[in-house]
Amino acid sequence: MIVMQPVLEMYTPDGFDLWPVAEVEPFDFLPLSGGLSPAEVGSAVMRIASCNDVVPDSDGPPRPVDALGSFLHGLLNYDPLFAAGGLRVTDTSTDVVFLPGCCDGLEDWRDWYQFLDGGSLLGFGHDPSSPVAERFGDTLRLTVNADQSDSPVIELSLAELRHLLAGVERDLADFLTLAADWASRHLPGHRTPVTAALARALDLAPRTEPRPDSS
Repeated sequence: MIVMQPVLEMYTPDGFDLWPVAEVEPFDFLPLSGGLSPAEVGSAVMRIASCNDVVPDSDGPPRPVDALGSFLHGLLNYDPLFAAGGLRVTDTSTDVVFLPGCCDGLEDWRDWYQFLDGGSLLGFGHDPSSPVAERFGDTLRLTVNADQSDSPVIELSLAELRHLLAGVERDLADFLTLAADWASRHLPGHRTPVTAALARALDLAPRTEPRPDSS
């Protein structure tokens, strides 16, 4: 059985106390879905916010002086947003696991659809680990580390990949629903902008269709 999950690469800043978070091993992956506990949701929101906690652009709005406003500043004001992680693929019959690479980000998960609809190779990182997706006709091969000639691989059909991606989108949408409820309790003054920012970070924000040419 092939399982595909949207995952965040986790890291909790020392002394973080702005809201409750779960204990997650540093650089381990947290799968996002509608089944997370409130503390796990808090960890996920913390991680996405911390990925975007950067030095403010001189042309942007000033960073607030309060700790909460300062920590959320990048998440609420910058675009595009970044979410460390990507899609994890597991073959439960062989225990082979295909992990996101260093050049991957969960915000780019829809690149898999573009690859499915016409790509031939999709790379996610480089040495010391180079995960690669390649198409061979109607078959997809996921190589765990393309720098190794004997690297483990996972193979599946393109039809199966499309089905798995639909599941990924459901998992992300379910997580976003949980996060909105979590924010209403833990960040009541920021619920709407935080939820909207998370949707952008996970590429779930509603897309504006281009207007027809009126000329």
